[in-house]
Amino acid sequence: MVVAISEMSKEDWEAVRTIFQQGIATRQATFETTVPSWPEWDRARRTDCRLVARYKNQVVGWAALTPASSRDAYAGVAEVSIYIAREVRGQGVGRSLLQALVNASEDAGVWTLQASMFPENETSVHLFTTCGFRIVGFRERIARHYGTWRDTVLMERRSARVGID
Repeated sequence: MVVAISEMSKEDWEAVRTIFQQGIATRQATFETTVPSWPEWDRARRTDCRLVARYKNQVVGWAALTPASSRDAYAGVAEVSIYIAREVRGQGVGRSLLQALVNASEDAGVWTLQASMFPENETSVHLFTTCGFRIVGFRERIARHYGTWRDTVLMERRSARVGID
């Protein structure tokens, strides 16, 4: 499936919210149990690395970065969020979107991308590995999710062109 990748705008929020809710409903994508409001979501994420994937003018996926820390030393470290609409999962949208996010992050001066996911979400682990991320650790029973202790896999990607001096 060929998609067009573009910067996310506030007008995309309803589609982004719907796709985020679909991810939450799987209980395999995030510890979140509800979608935040636009102001909360907007405040938490970097403004320069928010992308949407469109197919036939419909938003079918989104990706964004959240700063890893407010400390200056970590200015080039960000956490990845990526969600794909239920009806297009497994059709290459995630790979196109994640690769575009990697490129946008490097253009914005980000040297390390990190991600945390449930190990049972093998599709996500594979996607991130395919896009140059590596597993750097596991967190056992890190948080309760719908009453059950969950583990996470920590993955990261270090840029080969940013922060190499």
